[in-house]
Amino acid sequence: MHMQHPHAVRLALATVTAAALTGGLLTLSAATATAADSFRVAKADFNGDGVGDVLASAHGANVNGHKDAGQIVALYGGASGATSARHSTISQNTAGVPGTAEAGDGFGAESAYADFNGDGYDDLAVSAPYEKNGTDTDGGTLAVLWGSARGLTGKGVTIADPAPSAHDFWGNDLAAGDFDGDGRADLAVGSSSSTIYVYKGGITTAGAPGSGRSTVKPPISPGTGGSPHGPLNLTAGDVNGDGRTDLVVDGFETRTQYGWNTNYFVPGTATGLKAASAKTLGPGIVTAIGDINGDGFGDIVSGAGWDSKLSDGTTVPGASNGGRVNITYGSASGPGATAAISQNTGKVPGTSEKNDSFGWDLDMGDVNGDGYQDVVVSTPNEDIGSAANTGTVTVLYGTANGVKTDGGAQLFAQSTAGVPGADEKSDLFGADVKLDDVNGDGRADLIVGSYENSAKGAITYLPSNGTKITTTGSRTIAPSALGVPTTGAAQLGAVFAD
Repeated sequence: MHMQHPHAVRLALATVTAAALTGGLLTLSAATATAADSFRVAKADFNGDGVGDVLASAHGANVNGHKDAGQIVALYGGASGATSARHSTISQNTAGVPGTAEAGDGFGAESAYADFNGDGYDDLAVSAPYEKNGTDTDGGTLAVLWGSARGLTGKGVTIADPAPSAHDFWGNDLAAGDFDGDGRADLAVGSSSSTIYVYKGGITTAGAPGSGRSTVKPPISPGTGGSPHGPLNLTAGDVNGDGRTDLVVDGFETRTQYGWNTNYFVPGTATGLKAASAKTLGPGIVTAIGDINGDGFGDIVSGAGWDSKLSDGTTVPGASNGGRVNITYGSASGPGATAAISQNTGKVPGTSEKNDSFGWDLDMGDVNGDGYQDVVVSTPNEDIGSAANTGTVTVLYGTANGVKTDGGAQLFAQSTAGVPGADEKSDLFGADVKLDDVNGDGRADLIVGSYENSAKGAITYLPSNGTKITTTGSRTIAPSALGVPTTGAAQLGAVFAD
C-alpha cells in the first residue's frame, strides 16, 4: 500500500483519502488514534461524577464556513450510557479556547486526557496539528482544556511549541501518564521530529510544565528510507508493573514507501522516561496496553493493518494478508513473548482477506468484570456481500492464559441483529473503537466510530450486559444530534481520545 509522505498535508488522524470517500480503501494518510493508557474500566471523567466519558473528534468539521477547521465532542456518561443528551461540542471559536477556527486546522485530530492541574477533574490535551503559525504552514498548536463539575467548559491554555523551527505538526501525537511515578500527570508530545517532548508534573495555568520539561528519543538506527521522522503513535501504560508509566512509540524509525518500521518500548523510571533502556518491538500502526492475563503486568497489543518493510528489507505482511494483531505480554523486565492473532487464528470470527485491515484500530477494557482485560479490534475495510469496505469490529476476551481464541469472541457489523444501521459501501465501521464503562456499572461498553454518510461520521454505542457486549440498548449518535455541521466530511468518531 502506498503511504503518503509524513509531511504532506493530511486530512486528519485515522482518516481516509479522497479515494476512500468515493468507495476506495481506508488508507493510512496520518496516524490513527492511540489506544488505552491504563487498566481502569472507566477512563476519562471530565465532570468528576465517577462515570466514564467519551471524547470524540470531528476534526474535519466546518466551523463558521471554515472547511476542516475541526471540533471535539465530549459525551458525558450516565445510567443510559453514551447519548446525545449530555454533551459539549467545542471548537477553537468556543469562548475560552485558545486560537481561532481556520480552514484546515484539524482541531481535535489528536487528544489525550489526565488530571493535569490536580483538581479532581480530567482535563484534555488537544491539538490542531495542521494549524499555520505565521509563515509556518502545518506548524501545529496544542492546548489543554480544563475539566470541571460541568465537564469541559472550553476554558484552556496553550502549550507553546518549544522548537517551532525544528519540526511541523506540533501535537500530532500525544500520550498522558505518570512516567516518573510522582503521582502527577505527565504529557508526552510528538511532532514531525524524532524528539518527543515530555511535560512533567502536570500543566500550569500558564501552559508550562509543573516540574520541568524533558525530551526523549529512542536509539534509532536509520534504515533504507533515509532519516527518521516523528512517531506514528504514542501509547502510555505500565508494562513492567513498577508503578511508573511506560511509553510505546509506534513506527519510530525511517518511513519508506512501504510504511513505518520499528516500534519501541521506553520504560518509565524515577527520573522519567529512559531512552537508553528502550527495547525494540514489532511493527504496528496503533497500540493498546492492558493486563490481559491478570498477572499485574501491562500487555502490549499492536495492530498491523498494512504491509511494512523493515530496515533490513524484510517485508512484514499486514494488509496483503488481511492484517494482524501482535500481543507482547508484559513482565517485570518489560516486554516478553509475542503472539500474533489474525482472522485465521483459531475461532476468531471472519477470514483473513487482502486489505481487510484487521488491526487498524484497537482498545482494551474489562467487558465482563472478571479482572482480565478484553480487546476490541477493528476491521474497517471488511467487505460484506456487495458492501465494500463496510467494516466490522471483533471483541476478544482475556483469560489467565491470555487472549482466548478458541471460542467466545464476538463480531459486530451494522448488519448484526440489533446494531443500528446497515452495511453500506465505505461506511468503515470501526474507523476507531473504544472499550469504556460509560454507564457506571463497572463493565466496559463498546463505542464504535464510522465514516457513515460520506464521512460525515457517526458514533455507535453497544453496552455490556455484565458478561459480554450486547445490542440491547444500542444506539447510533449522528453529527446533527451533537451540533456538528453536516456539510463536508466532519469525520465524527474517526478518533477517540485516550
